[in-house]
Amino acid sequence: MITIASAAQRQTMVDTQLKTVGVTDAAVLAAFATTPREPFLPTGLAGLAHADAAHRLAPSRHLLAPLTLALLLQRAAVQPGQRVLVVGSASGYSAAILAALGAAVTALESDAALIAMANAAGIASESGPLAEGWAAGAPYDLILFEGAIAAVPPAIAAQLAPGGAIAAVLRQAGVGRAYVGPLTAGGLPAGLPFIEMAAPDLPGFAQAHAFAF
Repeated sequence: MITIASAAQRQTMVDTQLKTVGVTDAAVLAAFATTPREPFLPTGLAGLAHADAAHRLAPSRHLLAPLTLALLLQRAAVQPGQRVLVVGSASGYSAAILAALGAAVTALESDAALIAMANAAGIASESGPLAEGWAAGAPYDLILFEGAIAAVPPAIAAQLAPGGAIAAVLRQAGVGRAYVGPLTAGGLPAGLPFIEMAAPDLPGFAQAHAFAF
């Protein structure tokens, strides 16, 4: 149940977790302050909805921690009407935050139980292999990965619009680094990460040799 206390806890999360670590974008802060997180978590984790944690939803599947997501979205400077693909959207929280920012969101998930959880929370998800992206909704201005990756598959890279960007925690040699930006013609990040950041791996996106920073 979403209560007045839940709203207060969301605001505390914004004030103590996001603002204190450099999240200053008013639209991003408002999206986190107004979007309940409890519906996107199993009942047993609802009481921890506003903790700075990447909650485990299924074997090898997690939601990004609020701070991780907020920093990626602030860097992406999401604008209303932009087309965004969330790869591995899980229970749909990131998609809900993006929708609150005014984006036209496509949530892609391969796990039927997580799709059902997202549907129950009001987020419609496309079902399909994560590494293939969702070509039917392409091209996308932004592609967000719900978990750390080491490679962007060619099928997903091809779905970026001209001038589009990926937003992801890229893992190399065990270290996660946040990156928001375009890809080269070869599908590699065009530029450098902006901060070291921990995030659980998104299964199926290994190939750590693909990146060299």
